Order: sequence, then C-alpha cells, then structure tokens
Amino acid sequence: MMAPSGPSSVKRRCRRCLYWIPVLFISIIVCWSYYAYVIQLCIVSMDNIGEKVLCLIAYHFFVLLFVWSYWKTIFTIPMNPTKEFHLSYADKELIEREPRGESQQDVLRRLAKDLPVYTRTMSGAIRYCDRCQLVKPDRCHHCSVCDKCILKMDHHCPWVNNCVGFSNYKFFLLFLAYSLLYCLFIVATDLQYFIKFWTNGLPDTQAKFHIMFLFFAAAMFSVSLSSLFGYHCWLVCKNRSTLEAFRSPVFRHGTDKNGFSLGFSKNLRQVFGDEKKYWLLPIFTSLGDGCSFPTCLVNQDPEQASTPSGTNVAAKSADNHQFPAKPLRESQSHLLTDTQSWTESSCNEEKGKLGMITRMTIEKET
Repeated sequence: MMAPSGPSSVKRRCRRCLYWIPVLFISIIVCWSYYAYVIQLCIVSMDNIGEKVLCLIAYHFFVLLFVWSYWKTIFTIPMNPTKEFHLSYADKELIEREPRGESQQDVLRRLAKDLPVYTRTMSGAIRYCDRCQLVKPDRCHHCSVCDKCILKMDHHCPWVNNCVGFSNYKFFLLFLAYSLLYCLFIVATDLQYFIKFWTNGLPDTQAKFHIMFLFFAAAMFSVSLSSLFGYHCWLVCKNRSTLEAFRSPVFRHGTDKNGFSLGFSKNLRQVFGDEKKYWLLPIFTSLGDGCSFPTCLVNQDPEQASTPSGTNVAAKSADNHQFPAKPLRESQSHLLTDTQSWTESSCNEEKGKLGMITRMTIEKET
C-alpha cells in the first residue's frame, strides 16, 4: 500500500526541482554561447576562411571536453559506505538502548575495532552517523542536502546539483579546468572583434551585441573559475578536501591537517590514478575504494611548526591496545598487531640481561 502524499512530500518535490535551477542556468548560458560564437562570431563576422575553420575546430574540441566532464560530474552517483560499516539490527538496538556517553562509545569501539578507521571526532570518539546508522569511514561526511553519507566528501555543489566526493572529484576538477580553458579560448579569439565593436569597425547588426556580451561573460567566468580551479589544485597537491581544509582531520594522536598527504606525486595519483593516458579524460581512475586511505607515518610540512623533541609518543585506546602515534600504512600496520611477539622478545631480552649480570657478579667474586 502506497503512503499518502502529504504537504511534506510536495515540498520535497518542489525543493528537488529548485535544486536544478543553477544547472539550468549554466546550460542556458552554454547554449547561448554556442550560438553566439559559432553563428554570430565565426560564420557571420569572420571573413578569413582559414581563421574561421581553425576557430570552429578548436571551439568544438573545448566544448566537447567541457560538456563531457560537466555531464559526468552531475550524473555520477556519489558513493556511500559499504555494508561492513553499517550496523546490524542487533547493534542498532544495542546503540538505542545505551545512553549517550562512554557506554555507547564502548559499543562503537567494539564495532570499529576490525574496520579501517583512523579518524575520530574532536573529542576523540568514534565517528558515528545517527541518520544513516553507520560508523563513518575516514574522510566520509553526511550531506544534509542529499541526506546520505558520502565517501571522501568534498562539498555539495549547487552548480552541478550533486555531492562532489570520491566518485566524481576527478570529473569536477576536469570540469573546472575545461570550463576555464573554454572561457579563455573565447576571450582570446573574441578580443579583436570586441575592440572593433568599440571602434565602430563592425557592421551595425545584431552580431555586434552578441560579440560584446560573449566577451564580458567569458571574461567574468574566467576570473571566478581561475581562483576556484587554483584552490582545488592546491587541495589536490596537499591531498585534502574542502571540508578538511576548513577543519583538519583528527587522528588517534590528535589533529593533523597533513595526515593523508603522501607527497606531491602520490597525492596526484590518489585522484587521477596510475595511468597518465587517462588523466585528462573524464573517466574514473582514482585509486582505492573510498572507504580506506593510506596515511603518512611522519608528516613534515613547512606550514606546521616542528615539535621540539621530534619524536612521537604512542597512544593507548580504551581497550588497552597500543596504537602508533601516527597512523600507519597497511604495509606497516602488521608490525604492531602481534603484541604477543613483542612481549616475548622483551622478556627474552630481560632474561638475557639478568644472566649477564649474574655471570659478571660471580666472576668478580672469584
């Protein structure tokens, strides 16, 4: 039996329609710019056949990459945490019965013990989503607009009506890059005709107004896109998201804004993948599964003040398991899992030291 449609469902549908207004606005601007450039500028205003052909070929190359990456950014479904991070029915009941506080955290710590989770809340607690009822993976955040937990969430972009995260962050970067190139190409090829407009060098037709507004629109979008694209290039080089730039991730050892930075080359590969031939194409090539990420063992950054001692102190969790002061890579984490071997080796060392002291004492007495 279908649920009756009430005022709340109508409001939800209206809100969803309103979210598409920025995308519709961008689509109208692109369609008008296509008409203004191809028809009014190239076909009507350009007299040189060679210039006309070159401009049309280059323009369609840029507009193809721009529309392709924009389409992929809009219609790529954001990835959500896998089933292993979701609570079972019994765990949900246990969480609901336990009062908020240390007792609930004990339950969450038990659930997160076997999960690849390194980050914590500001208070050091396990990151848990009440809405989705799951343990949040590293770099995962709940989007209030989508009402879902998004893997490696960067931000919710109204211009694409979608969450920018692990599944479409590369497409979003390429969308910014190709839209900037698209606008710069229009500005460069339209400049001489824009100058002719002010010197009365163009015939008195409607083409002159399209040429003028096309130049102004492309120049204004170029300024805004260049700053936004530059900012996201800096984020990629540091391996941070927009949310992490405003609030640094918290690990077991404390806050570390460079906790996920692996170096310039590896940071690029985290987003664009290992195969460079696909870097400039809006094809998904990002590394990983979005639920777990490699972290650096020692983080050095000129923006951070170095600690006086230069050493890291091991931290202990509530269940008395020793963890490294900095989060380890998967290849290094197995060194600290076998506590029994560490205990046996330390006992053997102590026994060896006691035996040596006994022998030295006997020799001295004789």
